[in-house]
Order: sequence, then structure tokens, then C-alpha cells
Amino acid sequence: MSKKISFQIICSFAVIFELSHFQILTLIHTTKGIVIRTVKYGETSVIVSIFTELFGIQSYLVNGARTSGKSTKAHFFQPSSLLEMQVYHNELKNLQRIKDLKWSSLYKNIFSEVTKNAIALYIVELLQKCLKQPETNEELFHFCEDAFLQLDISTNSVTANFPIYFAVHLAQMLGFRLLDNYSEERNIFNLQEGIFSEEQSASPHHVNKEISHHIAELLRALQPQDLEGIKLNRRTRFSILKILENYYLWHVPEFGKMKTLNVLSEIMG
Repeated sequence: MSKKISFQIICSFAVIFELSHFQILTLIHTTKGIVIRTVKYGETSVIVSIFTELFGIQSYLVNGARTSGKSTKAHFFQPSSLLEMQVYHNELKNLQRIKDLKWSSLYKNIFSEVTKNAIALYIVELLQKCLKQPETNEELFHFCEDAFLQLDISTNSVTANFPIYFAVHLAQMLGFRLLDNYSEERNIFNLQEGIFSEEQSASPHHVNKEISHHIAELLRALQPQDLEGIKLNRRTRFSILKILENYYLWHVPEFGKMKTLNVLSEIMG
């Protein structure tokens, strides 16, 4: 056998191996997902950022999602949508594909009520700023999924405090929890450290006693229904949300400013 023919055979086997290897790497998985962001791509397609149960944050190219007619899939890709998907996943690729999808849960109120929709968008923005690497975190996914479902059915008094509740518990799950060590002596919240300190040690990173007391109240809310009895006015809620924004700035690289905060300030009583 000539060297030329041998080389051709080797090349053929190499191509077959590469194709087989690619097929092995690209497998179909069933996973739940929370839609984080949708960006237009070309004339009819979109690139959707989805926080998935199995793979963490992932980007999916969806062809024809913006076409008109019964086959359009645009309604699935609203921020905060809860989906169940069959996806092609290849760890070597940054852009994945969706084989099939359906609603995992269909909201009754989040897409139709202004206040709940604004809170859902706040949660989505917070997740977008914090979830920057495609790391699997099923516990965090289930917490977020449950948070959206609880928000959808929450009463007005629970809804009003829900953004604070979510931001506090998300920080805990990401590893920089706010410590509930409030007492008569330790009654000044330290923004940088995430703990309550004594008044004489107050610094520019501390907040006043009144706001510190309300933060302590909210830290004791372990479930959304625990928010029912916490009565705050709009100004106090916004102050606490700004404090939490600054707390995230200390702990999440390139966090930036929350665009949805001003919207919440306007619509939440």
C-alpha cells in the first residue's frame, strides 16, 4: 500500500473519529429552565439566556422564534418564564440548541399584574448579574423556581416585601449571607460586613438604627409567608433595597447598578 493511500485512510479515520467524538459530546438532555434574557438575532431568531437546572446559566440559539403564526415560540421566552426543555448540550460550545420545550409552570399573575411583573424582572436582573459562569447549582435553581411560584400566588403584603426577601436569601445561597446577630447592643447594620455592630463602632458603612431594625425583621423571614406581618412604607423598602444593592456591589465583581430598582420605587406602595 502506497504512503499516499495510507495517509488518506488515516485522514478518513480521523474525520470519522472527530464526528463520532462530536456526537458523543452533544447529547440530548431534559432540564427545567428559567428565562433570564432574550436578545434578537438576525431577522427571526433569538439568543436566550436561561438558568437551567442541569447546567447552570446557558445561552441558546432559537431559529425562527420571532416568526408570526401558530408555530412562533416567542411567548416562551419572556423573562422569568419557567420552562421544561429538551436541549442539545455540548460542553465545548458556548451556544447551545433547544430540541423541544413546554411550560414547566404557567403563571396566573406574574405576566399580567404590574407589581408582580416588576418584581419578577428585578429578580431576573439580580440573577443575571450574579450568574456569570455555567456552573451547575440545582439547589439554587430550585430556590429560584420556588420563589417565582410563591411570588405568583403571594398576597399584597407578602408581595410588597418580596424583592428584599429574595435578595437576602440569594446572598446566602451565593456564599455571602447577611448574619442575623441583631440585639439591643448590636443594633447598627454594617453594610460591608453584613453583620450588626455596636453603635460606638459605627462607620460610613453602617446604616441607622431604624433601618437596621427593619433589616433584622426581614432576616428572620425564612419563608415568603413570614413577610405577612412586616409593615414597611415605600421609602423604607427602597432604602433597604439600595442597601442590598451596595452589599452586592461589595461581593459580586462588576455587579453595577440595578436598573429595575427605580421601577420598583415607583410602583410599590
